[in-house]
Amino acid sequence: MPGMVLFGRRWAIASDDLVFPGFFELVVRVLWWIGILTLYLMHRGKLDCAGGALLSSYLIVLMILLAVVICTVSAIMCVSMRGTICNPGPRKSMSKLLYIRLALFFPEMVWASLGAAWVADGVQCDRTVVNGIIATVVVRTQIWCPVTLRRASPCFISNRTISGTTRSLPRWSATSQGAPSCRSRTTDYDLVGGDQLNCHFGSILHTTGLQYRDFIHVSFHDKVYELPFIVALDHRKESVVVAVRGTMSLQDILTDLSAESEVLDVECEVQDRLAHKGISQAARYVYRRLINDGILSQAFSIAPEYRLVIVGHSLGGGAAALLATMLRATYPQVRCYAFSPPRGLWSKALHEYSQSFIVSLVLGKDVIPRLSVTNLEDLKRRILRVVAQCNKPKYKILLHGLWYELFGGNPNFPTELDGGDQEVLTQPLLGEQSLLTRWSPAYSFSSDSPLDSSPKYPPLYPPGRIIHLQEEGASGRFGCCSAAQYSAKWSHEAEFSKILIGPKMLTDHMPDILMRALDSLVSDRAACVSCPAQGVSGVDVA
Repeated sequence: MPGMVLFGRRWAIASDDLVFPGFFELVVRVLWWIGILTLYLMHRGKLDCAGGALLSSYLIVLMILLAVVICTVSAIMCVSMRGTICNPGPRKSMSKLLYIRLALFFPEMVWASLGAAWVADGVQCDRTVVNGIIATVVVRTQIWCPVTLRRASPCFISNRTISGTTRSLPRWSATSQGAPSCRSRTTDYDLVGGDQLNCHFGSILHTTGLQYRDFIHVSFHDKVYELPFIVALDHRKESVVVAVRGTMSLQDILTDLSAESEVLDVECEVQDRLAHKGISQAARYVYRRLINDGILSQAFSIAPEYRLVIVGHSLGGGAAALLATMLRATYPQVRCYAFSPPRGLWSKALHEYSQSFIVSLVLGKDVIPRLSVTNLEDLKRRILRVVAQCNKPKYKILLHGLWYELFGGNPNFPTELDGGDQEVLTQPLLGEQSLLTRWSPAYSFSSDSPLDSSPKYPPLYPPGRIIHLQEEGASGRFGCCSAAQYSAKWSHEAEFSKILIGPKMLTDHMPDILMRALDSLVSDRAACVSCPAQGVSGVDVA
């Protein structure tokens, strides 16, 4: 894993990174050698022309030179396959082999130049042989070193609950299934921000099935700490719905990255009110718009008997949770459904306070509901421990991952940590430091290493109670297996205290994938439902 040292400098490539480049060059060289040998054997009797002896000698030397290169590349491949990521000892001869391989470029270039000069002088031999020489010169000038060196309690989650939650999630995207209505129209609702052709709003209409008259306010205004949102009337659920958009622009990413903690200005009895600064500022912006501009007052003047429901996905889910907390003093019956919200949202006290009126939905191994600064630091430590203890070479790990990505199957790759050796991963970093130092000096840590320092950020938690949607059974790639089936259960926040690495950690966060899972769960009457987490009281989330 440490970068190789060649010509007195360290390069940004490890000695176990040469398996696949070496294999590619080996295949090309072997095919090339077979082609030259076939050419020589088939036309050996036709080399009695002028310059034929020189041509015969050229082909023989070329085959010998190719054989030497093939042996060298094979040795590089074999050595690169030895050892493990953190144990480069068995690959200590790699630098010598690379020096030999680089040295072989000089006779190759010389021989290619001689072949070019010989062809340029013109010959009277068989044209097939001459064309073979030309191809040899061209191919040789195009083949480079295989390495590019660089610097270095039983509670049932009913179908009504899930379907009601699903119905409250509008998709904020420029396109949706079917063609959105992109046209100008005189509207009776407030429209803020750029949507001149009505494409975004047309997509919302198509997705939700609502009418123009059902929308009170639509804002596409998008800046740092200022998120787009809509306010609409859902007559079927008798709700005033506030939907906050998730991350979709560079400004939203900057809001996400403002991960410092600040005290949340909210009227509640909670003492510890720390929250994610960027999301808190975004929720405060929506709150000011709803209250100061009279948007909610207008909505409830039309439907005073309706209840307030706030929804959002990803960044919008976190902002929706904070917004619901801010509005609870004015609207005690407010409910919030946060779809795939970030874990690093607010303090433990606010997490417990929000469980009576906020429900979060998380799909599979979605990384965002597990993402926080403290979890990232924990992931860094765990990766170092796993890499240090893994007894498999890098190329096998990559091949296993490629096989799973193409054909599905079991994503877990067995190592010596399986079974009873898993406790090694819980050892402190001092044990890891001695291990890495013994295997490779490049892995020594200084006494002031950030890995040994205490966390600089307070731990933050997800909003409300959590419904975890899990896929049952393994699904393959390219639709080769049946459609995935999902189950739902109440989960404790501790189940999301670690970032899980897997091929679906990003796709499980996509809103269309989440909607598909919810639709599948609603349609499946036999969905498995388990008990809520211990210590969490029952609550009506319908």
